[in-house]
Amino acid sequence: MPRAETERSNIVVIGGGPAGLMAAEVLSAAGMQVDVFDAMPSVGRKFLLAGRGGLNLTHSEAPDRFLSRYGKRRREVAAWLDEFGPQQLREWAQGLGVETFVGSSGRVFPKEMKAAPLLRAWLHRLRAAGVVLHARHRWLGWDADGALRFATPAGESKVGADATVLALGGGSWARLGSDGAWVPRLAERGVRVQPLRPANCGFDVAWSEHLRQRFAGEPVKTVSATFVAPDGSRIEREGEFLITAHGVEGSLIYALSAPLRDGIEATGSATLHLDLAPGRTLQRLTDDLAHPRGRDSLSNHLRRRAGIDGVKAALLHECATAEDLATPARLAAILKSLPLRLLSPRPLDEAISSAGGVDFAALDDRLMLRELPGTFCAGEMLDWEAPTGGYLLTACFASGRAAGRGVLHWLAAAQPAR
Repeated sequence: MPRAETERSNIVVIGGGPAGLMAAEVLSAAGMQVDVFDAMPSVGRKFLLAGRGGLNLTHSEAPDRFLSRYGKRRREVAAWLDEFGPQQLREWAQGLGVETFVGSSGRVFPKEMKAAPLLRAWLHRLRAAGVVLHARHRWLGWDADGALRFATPAGESKVGADATVLALGGGSWARLGSDGAWVPRLAERGVRVQPLRPANCGFDVAWSEHLRQRFAGEPVKTVSATFVAPDGSRIEREGEFLITAHGVEGSLIYALSAPLRDGIEATGSATLHLDLAPGRTLQRLTDDLAHPRGRDSLSNHLRRRAGIDGVKAALLHECATAEDLATPARLAAILKSLPLRLLSPRPLDEAISSAGGVDFAALDDRLMLRELPGTFCAGEMLDWEAPTGGYLLTACFASGRAAGRGVLHWLAAAQPAR
């Protein structure tokens, strides 16, 4: 690359997702000149993909339950949400002309259901406030003098800044920009980074060839799933999931993915117990299956007496023994607690999001890196995770706002007293 001259900017934000753009908004509203750099041809690409099937912006559940979704990072995320929580996010969207509504599940969506109108309105407002967007600028780290280095179509460029916000995403969906390439660059500067791991992900199962060929792509609807973690804690969820050629994925699996992943890391595998007939008690199911079959095949008997057919019947045959199938009491018991052994999470790049990232011990309370004064972090590159359902997006927005406010506080403190 040709030798680059160093340009100068007031504030640099690297990463054009929700966290980076929110930091830019906070800073530009305070009168700062803000330049946003993104490696992709346009900003917000992962955000747009998230809204392709209906943008789940946030959730309407009670604050304490909402915070519980962030697990061991509840305390850290709570500090962000105290300033910019679900209700503030809805009001912010309304300020962009985007009305929201609460769905039957409690999830909050824009009335148009899509991400594109919100992103267009937001970018228009940011540009009007003087924010400059630089696409196709891939961050390469710092030079010897501390300037930010970028690879661009025209060669390498360098930018100096009074403060920097890194909002580079996690390690999933590399084709949309979140490739985790920032990890070694921060590690070289002494920043502690926890390994990136898949979150909201699918899992591998050793299916038979019959099930793989016949049922891959089939949804398994209305089941209850229970997982007992290695520490003895018990987690239960109800919902749906999808059979894949490799194993399982879908909303129910994503909701349990963090403890399942951790269980596999601890013991080598994780057993998920499925209740294939959550609307019936064990006793009722046993009584129903004890009815004489007559000339009925087992398949017809299961369908007529227990409502089990199709992919649920295939799962039963996949996991049950001949003895289980021959005895009504054992058959009922396994239908109420079908053991599904998960072998490994799917690769990181297939995951909806990632766990791991910049350790909170490496940050001060305003999200500034202790080893790099004037450099702040936000969004999914921090070491937290959350299930889908609006929790991920809400915390990304809120962390971007927190980082922007952190920059303003740091700059104000650095000003000499008059």
